[in-house]
Amino acid sequence: MQLRLIKDKIISKLMLVFTLASVSLVIIIGVGLYYRSLPVLNNSSWGQLLSSSVWKPMKGLFGFYPFIMGTLWVTAISIIIALPLCLLTSFYLSEYAHTRVKRILIPFVNLLSGIPPVIFGVWGVLFIVPLVQNHIAPHFVEYSTGYSVLAGGLVLAVMIFPLIVSIVNEVLNTIPQELKDASLALGATKWETIKKVTIRKALPGIVAATVLAISRAFGETIAVLMVCGNNAIVPHSVFDTGYPLPALIANNYGEMMSIPLYDSALMFAALLLFIIILLFNVISRIILNRLERNLAG
Repeated sequence: MQLRLIKDKIISKLMLVFTLASVSLVIIIGVGLYYRSLPVLNNSSWGQLLSSSVWKPMKGLFGFYPFIMGTLWVTAISIIIALPLCLLTSFYLSEYAHTRVKRILIPFVNLLSGIPPVIFGVWGVLFIVPLVQNHIAPHFVEYSTGYSVLAGGLVLAVMIFPLIVSIVNEVLNTIPQELKDASLALGATKWETIKKVTIRKALPGIVAATVLAISRAFGETIAVLMVCGNNAIVPHSVFDTGYPLPALIANNYGEMMSIPLYDSALMFAALLLFIIILLFNVISRIILNRLERNLAG
């Protein structure tokens, strides 16, 4: 009996150590990126780096504003496109689809998450870019190459689609059937039950799935790099080219390591991406906690 208690204490301590190590890893990454960014931070202030649009590395001018805006544009477009489709797909699979249909559709949805990002990038170049250039952009602008933040957003929307659908579908399946049956017994239609009961109970899970999808969209590199145009300008419409932070790092890091200030600027880009994702997740966690308290109350 005593031996079992000792083993239990040892296992609990080990779990604590591994948990602290996981948390410490985030801090270590942040500190490491900040340390490698010090040369460019000593050369320019945070305000200059974040607000300037001038990108002339050979002259020591590093303006990250176009890259930050490119990241936000692509991510926002992908979520705006993907979220409604994902929610409707999840509700169909959970509430309307026959069992045989689920057995066919769910594996196909999950298969999307296993496709390498470079395949999505090639698909984007071959299909999405021409679609934007020849069929969408002519209705809104005089000319577009197709390589744009819209193309990046469309490719990203497809990439995060299986993630949101899988999580939301699992959340919907955990809602007690008795709650839905009670709503239907009171005379509500199936759609009214989804709006008034299912969505209300599943809302924290839907928010959590959206947060995970946005975090992935922020950090996606190869597929976005291939279709966004990679031009260091601030996008003013969805048909303008963009240059997200991950694409900047992937495009230049290997070649520019021999230039100390440029190398430091790329590390600062990584630090910016790290901070953006961290702040977004912290704010989302606060909102999620308040939402759960309000629903519980």
